[in-house]
Amino acid sequence: MFSSFRPHRHDVLLAVVGLSGGMLLWLLGLHLQTHRVFTAPWVSLVPLVVASGLELLRRTSPQTGLVVGTLALIADQLTVGNLATILMFTDLVYSAVLYGKPSAARRIPVTTFLIMVVVTIGFLAWFRTPQSLLIGVATGMISFGPALTGASVRNHRDAAETARLHAEQTALLAEMDRAQAVTAERTRMARELHDVVANHLSAIAVHSTAALSIDKPATSRDALGVIRENSVAGLAEMRRLIKLLRAGGSSEPAASPTLASLDALVEQARTNAASSGLTCTFEDTREEREPLPAPVELAAYRIVQESLTNALKHAAPGPVEVRLDRAGQVLTIEVSSVIGEHPGPRAPGSGAGLVGMRERVALLGGTIEAGPSVTGDGARIWRVRAELPVTEGTSRT
Repeated sequence: MFSSFRPHRHDVLLAVVGLSGGMLLWLLGLHLQTHRVFTAPWVSLVPLVVASGLELLRRTSPQTGLVVGTLALIADQLTVGNLATILMFTDLVYSAVLYGKPSAARRIPVTTFLIMVVVTIGFLAWFRTPQSLLIGVATGMISFGPALTGASVRNHRDAAETARLHAEQTALLAEMDRAQAVTAERTRMARELHDVVANHLSAIAVHSTAALSIDKPATSRDALGVIRENSVAGLAEMRRLIKLLRAGGSSEPAASPTLASLDALVEQARTNAASSGLTCTFEDTREEREPLPAPVELAAYRIVQESLTNALKHAAPGPVEVRLDRAGQVLTIEVSSVIGEHPGPRAPGSGAGLVGMRERVALLGGTIEAGPSVTGDGARIWRVRAELPVTEGTSRT
């Protein structure tokens, strides 16, 4: 209960040293003044004991110590006086500024300065001698001087604490930035791995299941051909990504897929989806065919790739249409497939593909819609439509 009021060991040491020094001065008869109200030397020990006891409160109750210490100093002036009492009072003034409340730390230096000025002017008017200025100087030395020192030390301590907190905040922000960068890089890697591998693995899963479930040599042979083709392509993509990760970005970057590769991508999807009754077509209605910024072309390619993969997994027999168009500064990608009962084996989906597409579009400041729709002739289709700004300045990467 009283542990918070336990004096600091340095304060105990100051109190012991002050009391011992004052007792030694008293035993030696070294007094500061004579002809006072209380001429008996032992009376000067009372303010001495009080001042030394107040040293125990210099950190826990500095303002109380200063108030009582001021009274002890006044009492000491009514006796023969003791230098140790005055020295301990200066420490109480210093402690009140250093350890007290901020308001007290601002008020005490001003108050002690005014006291010094009033005392100097008062004694100069009373004695009318230049020597009376020494009284004002002595008053400043035991009051204003310690208060000014305490304010200076407190300002330096507060500045150091502010600098420490600023350094901690800077380190925390740096760690947050690093964690966000790591998270963003992991998300990008997961998105890239999913996009480049899922297409091949989905085709392998569908055709391997078909080869196992349909007892026809021709069907099995075709399925194994598709499986081999996708295995080789998927392995090449994995090797490319592993090489890039091992290089840590220090080697020359590998070429990213572009819109010029969409023909080959759709042709590969057409081969993979033939056994499921899907017919993949590609229509590019752009009037301007100049290369677009690399992030835009990569995002468009991955959106088409993921949409074709989803069609292979879930679409009913019928057309899978890929359309590419550009109006002004907006590139439009649209992929549609028929909604219905999917024939033959079905590959499981995780939903990560749609999330990856939305992330890519959001990073470029575009928009994307993915969901069921109805055509003009009443057919139900699954449509993915993305609009990407083609200016590189819109990217938020």
